[in-house]
Amino acid sequence: MSAEPHETTDTVVVGRIGRPHGVRGEVTVEVRTDDPDLRFAPGAVLRTDPAERGPLTVAGRRWHREVLLLAVEGVESREAAEELRNTELHVPVAELPALEDPDDYYDHQLVGLTARLPDGTGLGAVAAVRHEGADLLVVRRVEGGELLVPFVTAIVPTVDVAGGFVVVDPPEGLLDL
Repeated sequence: MSAEPHETTDTVVVGRIGRPHGVRGEVTVEVRTDDPDLRFAPGAVLRTDPAERGPLTVAGRRWHREVLLLAVEGVESREAAEELRNTELHVPVAELPALEDPDDYYDHQLVGLTARLPDGTGLGAVAAVRHEGADLLVVRRVEGGELLVPFVTAIVPTVDVAGGFVVVDPPEGLLDL
């Protein structure tokens, strides 16, 4: 999984700007992509949400411990950097590289798929994908509430992006949680 979904289907979220760092306009970035070196390379142009804050062009990047710091063209003060706080950074879906493994999916490909049991009974729709040590599908249930489904082949044996569904074969007790 390489990027988080966004409300529109033409872009995916690759990061969110956090607090300013220092006094020269650098910003911290909450990375939401598997390939930050590619996505945040100097010269990269990123769409923004809210749209009026961008597009932003990466002037430089560096890692400070585990935190990605970005320099953005035209942002040269702490005050200017503060104005970008909580801005989501997006790239067009068309710019995402093809995945080599046919069993790998981008988050945006999974969100919106119908989740159903092996017998065809509908469970709900995939509302999000969480990456918390293990990958989890967040399924918004038909009868209300959410179900967290470990995204492993033993429990989700079928993913049919073109057909618009995933098959969930839950172990005993999973649906009762």
